[in-house]
Amino acid sequence: MIRRSFATACMSVLLAVAAPAWAQQAPDALVKEVSTEVMDAAREDKAIQQGDVQRVITLVDSKIMPHVNFERMTSAAVGRYWRQATPEQKQRLQAEFKTLLVRTYAGALAQVKDQRVTMKPMRSAPDDKEVIVRTEVRGRGEPVQMDYRLEKSADGWKIYDVNVLGVWLVENYRNSFAQEIGQGGIDGLIAKLAERNKAAGGRS
Repeated sequence: MIRRSFATACMSVLLAVAAPAWAQQAPDALVKEVSTEVMDAAREDKAIQQGDVQRVITLVDSKIMPHVNFERMTSAAVGRYWRQATPEQKQRLQAEFKTLLVRTYAGALAQVKDQRVTMKPMRSAPDDKEVIVRTEVRGRGEPVQMDYRLEKSADGWKIYDVNVLGVWLVENYRNSFAQEIGQGGIDGLIAKLAERNKAAGGRS
């Protein structure tokens, strides 16, 4: 559980600090450079080491949105029901989903100590529009598998899904979201996400 929490925390903050200067890099180079910077920042930031959720949320708000296709991530997690959602519901789903991810994994950042990211061989063609970048997070324990799905957009590569220990984040949430929508509709899912976020410490 600790390894899983740590790995997913790395994912959350990795998405948060992709700098504009890296937007045109190759996808594997982007993941490598951002991962290294995230690890360094987590080790050096006392607030993050103490589990400061607001610090992480601020980081996400300022850095994540320009460099991750979060709308695609949210719509894929909601699945076929996304087409039924109104523009307002889509906005609320994205906001609550982002808050859920950040609050769920922010506390685990305090576990970042001596971990390093190792890149696996990249299998892609120069004209590919979507790729998977495979990595391992290595530290004192067993290596943790972390893979990233990225798409090529007009302003560079963007992450839209993450695999931690063999589980893709979007698919994992799609199953639970479908159950919530089946019981209470899209508004029911939004309410459930908001309830979980409030219980975790309030909205961002």
